[in-house]
Amino acid sequence: MAALRSCCARVGPALTAGALMGAGDVIAQQLVERRGLRGHQGPRTLKMMAIGFCFVGPVVGSWYKILDRLIPGSSKVVAVKKVVLDQGAFAPCFLGCFLAITGATNGLSVEENWSKIQQDYTDTLMTNYCIWPPVQIANFYFVPLKHRLAVVQCVAIVWNCYLSWKANRL
Repeated sequence: MAALRSCCARVGPALTAGALMGAGDVIAQQLVERRGLRGHQGPRTLKMMAIGFCFVGPVVGSWYKILDRLIPGSSKVVAVKKVVLDQGAFAPCFLGCFLAITGATNGLSVEENWSKIQQDYTDTLMTNYCIWPPVQIANFYFVPLKHRLAVVQCVAIVWNCYLSWKANRL
């Protein structure tokens, strides 16, 4: 039973991230890009779900555990310290990796992928800074560690829509 709980604790956040990355892509294709059902790119949605399952969920979930060990507690000062580390160190690295992985899954060559990252990275990071610091202050201050990824992923449905649109503009 303990092994099953341990497995679910690792797989659950990845499944949530995969589902919400997929939902973000569907919203991007239908509401932002207005593709309609006939123009919907199912393989793109599946790729975004796979990135959520294999990359976003495990990496972000692990990051929150590491961050909680590095800066224990839940005071306002602790929450601010966590946001500074999260947004100053983790977010820039995470977004670069996300864009690189998305480019690779879209079949871009190394040169094309690097060019796309250079084109999209700064704008994506600045948009990140408009959205995530207030969300993360509340998340780190009010939400227990075991629920932080779920809170972020719920808020992130709009963010995932933006990321999918940004990363898949070729």
